[in-house]
Amino acid sequence: MKRVAVIGAGIGGLALAIRLQSAGVDTVLIEARDKPGGRAYFWERDGFTFDAGPTVITDPAALGELWRISGHDISEDVKLVPVSPFYRLSWPDGERFDLGNDDAQLNAEIARLSPEDVGGYARFLKYSGEVYREAYGKLGATAFLDFKSMLKAAPALVRHQAWRSVYSIVSSHVKNEKLRQALSFHTLLVGGNPMTASAIYALIHKLERDGGIWWAEGGTNRLVAGMVKHFERLGGVVRLGDPVTAIDTLGDRVTGVKTASGFDMQVDAVASNADIVHSYRDLLKGSRSAQRTASALLHKRYSPSLFMVHFGVKGSFPEIPHHSILFGPRYQGLLEDIYDHGVLSEDSALYLHHPSATDPGMAPEGHSTFYALAPVPHLGKFPIDWSEIGPVLEARILAEVQRRLIPDLKERIVAKFSYAPSDFRDDLNAHLGSGYSLEPILTQSAWFRVHNRDDAIANLYFVGAGTHPGAGIPGVVASAKATAALILGD
Repeated sequence: MKRVAVIGAGIGGLALAIRLQSAGVDTVLIEARDKPGGRAYFWERDGFTFDAGPTVITDPAALGELWRISGHDISEDVKLVPVSPFYRLSWPDGERFDLGNDDAQLNAEIARLSPEDVGGYARFLKYSGEVYREAYGKLGATAFLDFKSMLKAAPALVRHQAWRSVYSIVSSHVKNEKLRQALSFHTLLVGGNPMTASAIYALIHKLERDGGIWWAEGGTNRLVAGMVKHFERLGGVVRLGDPVTAIDTLGDRVTGVKTASGFDMQVDAVASNADIVHSYRDLLKGSRSAQRTASALLHKRYSPSLFMVHFGVKGSFPEIPHHSILFGPRYQGLLEDIYDHGVLSEDSALYLHHPSATDPGMAPEGHSTFYALAPVPHLGKFPIDWSEIGPVLEARILAEVQRRLIPDLKERIVAKFSYAPSDFRDDLNAHLGSGYSLEPILTQSAWFRVHNRDDAIANLYFVGAGTHPGAGIPGVVASAKATAALILGD
């Protein structure tokens, strides 16, 4: 390979571009928006820094490898600091649970919540460790290009009952319902329903236990900025604010890319970090095989969307940790509303991000930065006008944060704005406004997911949430490793 275009400067696209450039491949990274980051975009308003997300950084070693392969260190460009506790979980009845990786503290929390489940948790942790080693350690950065590769993985999947759901596996080990929620909610962070996501996603718990949860000082946007700086240091080129409008093909080969500005580049290969449906349906209109793939993708199951309220407030709140999960009165019923029925429920579960707890520089002096995130049905299940319903949901979310955490929140807010499913669709070309691309169920994982290299177009590759292994920072970084190995091998 002499020249490769990577479409989309999300974390997956950046990770792939760094790997290719480190190997001596002339790599051009083309981004539609005015800033890199993709879903890890950010805004600066009224002195506050608001990260769009993701905000939970795990497996820092996988990120550090992007620097080590060229003899550098991630600390040259990014300062990662640990977050503890990982999450504070709370329920409407006032019960709280701090989840972290200090064994003594975690066992004390479990014993306080449900003494009879201490032993069951130890057994679940053992199971989580086993699937972590198999599914993430061995297979996470391995491309599944044919069904034979899936058959090789089958014994491990069968041994760990991958057909069962994460919630089912957790429930077989612990009996307390709140503890079941505490150990199964993680799949929501990669777009999966704990009630249906394959049990292999229980690996997330072990991933966090072993590697910790980290924060990039200045925000996730500083991790993105550090990746861009490192890529350019290696000689890579980044084009911002110039959407790709077409991937040119001739027969079963990609020949180049065209952008909205008129930029036309001939390449040896293209790797897309853009939305998978957008890539196949819109960018590859000239390819019959791509259009067949696009048609098939339209029948897949997609993860829900997200509604996010960003707000800056007067005051500091040391009692509110960096990451909080505010469970609602329902768990399974709420998940059914979001994933199955396409209902915007009056009750909701919230992820509350409070970066000022770790990094006061995210807000002006004497102020704090927050966002509250609620999973909501994607636009295919709930095709509503979000300009009308958004303000209603925003008020409902802020009222819940006020009721449970900050009694005078309304008077303290000095800056706020929301980000809705329609914004995911319009800003990111996300199919149905999905927050995480394909839903991570067993029949849409590994070989059943979009392949890291297209089956018909030999020099077309994919990276990011829509391909193997899936969404989340560790997932897209692992996909970059798998895809880079294919490109360099080809």
